[in-house]
Amino acid sequence: MIRIDGKKTAADIRGEIGAEIARAVAKGVRAPGLAVILVGDDPASQVYVRNKEKACAETGIRSIPYRLPATTGQDELLALIAGLNADPEVDGILLQLPLPGGLDADKCLLAIDPDKDVDGFHPVSVGRLVLGLSGFVSCTPAGVIELLRRYDLPTEGKRAVVVGRSNIVGKPLASLLMRPGRYGNATVTVCHSRTANLAEVCREADFLFAAIGRPRFITADMVKEGAVVIDVGINRTDEGLCGDVDFAAVSQKAAAITPVPGGVGPMTIAMLLANTVQSWRQRLAL
Repeated sequence: MIRIDGKKTAADIRGEIGAEIARAVAKGVRAPGLAVILVGDDPASQVYVRNKEKACAETGIRSIPYRLPATTGQDELLALIAGLNADPEVDGILLQLPLPGGLDADKCLLAIDPDKDVDGFHPVSVGRLVLGLSGFVSCTPAGVIELLRRYDLPTEGKRAVVVGRSNIVGKPLASLLMRPGRYGNATVTVCHSRTANLAEVCREADFLFAAIGRPRFITADMVKEGAVVIDVGINRTDEGLCGDVDFAAVSQKAAAITPVPGGVGPMTIAMLLANTVQSWRQRLAL
């Protein structure tokens, strides 16, 4: 059984990004710039933003933080986004969600220039993904595909089942798995809370992706012997963090599996950095 190490893979990606930026800066090219907007004092968001800033510092990406009070108005936030859209030294804009009550997250995300949408949430980014065009891909599903690539676990011609249909993970992941290529070209089924005979559908999967947000929901009887199991869930329980998969039992049947923590989670920030570097390359024609 292969234990897929997302923590090590993310560190490798940060090392590659850092080396690329260092080479460019040595030639007089400006470093990439990532603007991070945090509104309010949500504790989980604060931790996540600090982790992003730490990763930026490690790789040489210039983190440009904007910490705004929870009383910030919609017009004020939109004006900040408009200014960042126009700033030639900002390659990516990240609006940390959730926003405090009274702010319209959808309206704010729509205001971000799609060419700086390194989170991959803008409808233009989503549309380009579905159409198979180049663009920014939502970071968590992009991280899942990168793990498959780096561990040489091709999905081409395989049956893939995605449990969860969120806009952030399930839907974009399904689109990626249907794209042409060695780590696409899968026959994809997307399951959700209304799926009949869910366990039976899961047992048909050569690749099973769990992104439903329920602790240890995927049990060993739902997994085919020799399947690749990717656990996207992060759930806080009394015993600590766990995924959507019963890791101890399922790992006895899986050919490869991601743990929680240390699996898909670290890849999300790594792919945010990768998207920022992609924008920087395009902006400077590198």
